[in-house]
Amino acid sequence: MSAITYSSPRHERLTRLARRAAWRLAGGVLVLWAVATLTFFALHLMPGDPVLAILGGASGNPTAETIAEATREFGLDKPLAVQYALYLGRVLQGDLGMSYSQHLPVTRVLAEQSWATLQLTFSALALAWLLVLALTVLTAGRGRWVSSLASLAETLAAALPHFWLGILLLAVFAFGLRWFPPAGSDGWRTLVLPAVALAIPLAGFIAQVTRESLELTLEQPFVLTARTRGLSDTAVRFKHALRHAVLPGISLSGWAIGALISGAVVIEVIFSRKGLGRQLYQAVQAQDLPLTIGISLAVAAVYVLANIVIDLLYLWIDPRQQGKTA
Repeated sequence: MSAITYSSPRHERLTRLARRAAWRLAGGVLVLWAVATLTFFALHLMPGDPVLAILGGASGNPTAETIAEATREFGLDKPLAVQYALYLGRVLQGDLGMSYSQHLPVTRVLAEQSWATLQLTFSALALAWLLVLALTVLTAGRGRWVSSLASLAETLAAALPHFWLGILLLAVFAFGLRWFPPAGSDGWRTLVLPAVALAIPLAGFIAQVTRESLELTLEQPFVLTARTRGLSDTAVRFKHALRHAVLPGISLSGWAIGALISGAVVIEVIFSRKGLGRQLYQAVQAQDLPLTIGISLAVAAVYVLANIVIDLLYLWIDPRQQGKTA
C-alpha cells in the first residue's frame, strides 16, 4: 500500500505532462497548417510567373507550347483553391512535391540541408547559454557598478544585428587574423564564427531576463538560509539560486530557437554555409513554391517541437506550475 501511495504523485505528474504535451502538439498541428496556408497564398501573390521560373526564367526563351505543357504538368492551370486543396492533400501524405529550381524532391533537399542548420542553431543556443551563465552568475548581486556594467554589456549585445556582427567577425577573425575559414560547412572551425554571430545577441537578450531573476532569487529566504548553513557563495548560486533564476530564460529558449533559425537565413548566406536558411533565400528568389513551403514547414515543425520540449522541461524543473495547467 505504501508503494502505491508513493508512486501516485509521480504518476499524476507524468499524466499532467502527457496531457500538456498532447494539447501543445494539437496546437502545433494548427500552426503548421497556418504556415503552409499563409506561405502558399503569399507566394502566389508575388509578382512574376512561376512557370517561367520553372523553365529557367525569361532568358531561356521558352515557347508558348513549352509554357503551356509546364503549366499543365505542375497543375498551375487549375483554380487557386483547387491547387491549395491538392497541395494540402499531398502534404498530409508526406509528399512535399518537386523543387522547381533543383529538380529534386523537396524531402530530399530538406534531408540534405537540415542537419547543417540544426547544428548551427543548437551550437549557437548552447554557446548563448554558456555566455548567459558566465555573465549573470559571476556578476549578479556583486555591487551596483558591476551589475550596471554587466547590464550595459547585455543591452549592447542584444541590440547587435546578426548581419553586422557576422560581417565584423569575418573581417577580423577570418580575413584579418585568419584564425577561422571565411566560408564553408566542413569541420568545427567553419561553425565557430556563424555560431558566435548568432549567440551573442541572443545571450544578451536572455541574460537581461536571467540577471533580474537571479538578483531577486538571491534575496529570497531560502538563499539566506543556505548561507547561514555555511555554504560558499559559489555553492549557493549554483546549487540553490540558479535553478529558480533560469526558469524565465528556459521559457524563452523555445522562442530563441525560432529566432536563431530565422537569423540563420542571413548568417548562412554571409558565411556561404549549407543549410535551410540559404536554401530558403534561394528558393524565394527563384519563386520555387514547393521548396519554399517545404522549408517553411520544416522550420515551423522544429519551432513547435522545441517549444513543446521547453514547455515540458519548464514544468519538470518547477512542478509548482503543473497545478496551473491541470
